Amino acid sequence: MSNSQIRRRSGKRRALFLIPLAAVALTAVSACGSDDDIRPAEAGRAAPSAAPTGSAAPTDPAALTCQGQGIDESAPIHYRAETVINAPLSTVWNLHTDVARWSEWQQAVATIERLDQGPLQPGSQFRWTTPVPATTLSPATTLSITSSVQQLEQNKCIRWTGPAVGEGVHIDNGTHVWNFTEVDGGVLVRTEENWNGAQVEADVPTSTGFLGAGLETWLAELKATAEAHHG
Repeated sequence: MSNSQIRRRSGKRRALFLIPLAAVALTAVSACGSDDDIRPAEAGRAAPSAAPTGSAAPTDPAALTCQGQGIDESAPIHYRAETVINAPLSTVWNLHTDVARWSEWQQAVATIERLDQGPLQPGSQFRWTTPVPATTLSPATTLSITSSVQQLEQNKCIRWTGPAVGEGVHIDNGTHVWNFTEVDGGVLVRTEENWNGAQVEADVPTSTGFLGAGLETWLAELKATAEAHHG
């Protein structure tokens, strides 16, 4: 096989991954602005220049944790963001942890189901999906994420992990941490996530940008929904 054929095949494999991942982030990018507005910060952390207008810049550079456990800081793809929500802590917490109803207020969540019964707690699992439309290089597919709660402290924090799988894209594992703190004016919600996997790590800046866009949109939708309930 010639070098040019190898390059074409390599480029096509990369496109098959990047285009579906871009589609997964389509809702997020549309809400946040053009993809030119998403600039991954140094070490993958959100900075004022990386956050869309109206989101809060991180106030504490330390990694977020829940019961002492955080993300995989050695992972090349990670992102952190935060916002203040003008609503009671109980409203924000209950909305966020009632995972079975995420699709009611998160546009990117197509389906979601609890895989166990009772209150969300360590060991709880839930599976959720997001559609990926067809492109010229890949068929329409659905990205399926299975999340397992590792740590949870009522009204304070939650941490879950799990893979995301779809045709043309595979995230071997993601770790996601959320912190909730009462402050003047409402609740400071901080979140941090990392991705691991050969496909996403093939283009770290692009993957980090899409991860950041998704987190920023998640925060914006959580804020809008919680404040509407409170109002």
